[in-house]
Amino acid sequence: MSPGFLKMVWVLMTKDLLIEWRTRARVNALIFFSIATLLMFSFALGANIVALRQHAAGYLWMAMLFASVLSLGESFRIEHENNSLDGLRLAPADPRALFVGKALGNTVLLVGLGMVLTPLSIALFDLKMVMPFWSLFAIFGIGSMAISAAGTFYAAVAANARARDVLLPVLLFPVLVPVLIAAVKATALIFEGDPMGQMPSWLTMLGTLNLVYWSMGFVLFPRIMEDL
Repeated sequence: MSPGFLKMVWVLMTKDLLIEWRTRARVNALIFFSIATLLMFSFALGANIVALRQHAAGYLWMAMLFASVLSLGESFRIEHENNSLDGLRLAPADPRALFVGKALGNTVLLVGLGMVLTPLSIALFDLKMVMPFWSLFAIFGIGSMAISAAGTFYAAVAANARARDVLLPVLLFPVLVPVLIAAVKATALIFEGDPMGQMPSWLTMLGTLNLVYWSMGFVLFPRIMEDL
């Protein structure tokens, strides 16, 4: 990648993050929605602390996945409302840079959300971290990158649809099933320990899925931009 391309990615990513920092509307919605999702899971199982602890990693990632739909859907709605896409088309901006910039911006938001939800999950589900915290941070990073890559691509596909809020999860959730499985299994090992050495296998699976989703978006996004 050329320095010009990387600079373009940086400008587009920081633009999205700066908008979020100034308004904080989407950030607040993500946090409160994901916290409410975690609480609903805990209320559904009641006082069965054993079951809550066993499935805590799944609840954590389901909360992040549901919240990601809000984030991803809003990322292109902002561009449409302000006619920013027309400006990007007129500017000498590579459509692939738009994909990478938006996907990285969504990744930052999801990793931050995971960091916020982790202490709450530990308190709600009576968890103990057996492995180092940086391992959990790495899993959040790799898993969020996969969700953001696929989500950014399908958010662009659904951007012009009337029922885009319904269409996006319908398109996205089936694609993210392997990501969800690998991320949940890897996160569970953080809290339960890894005596069988399974962590490298799940991380390899997440890395492979990232390669597939980011490659697909990088190649196909220019065609999607023509229809936006």
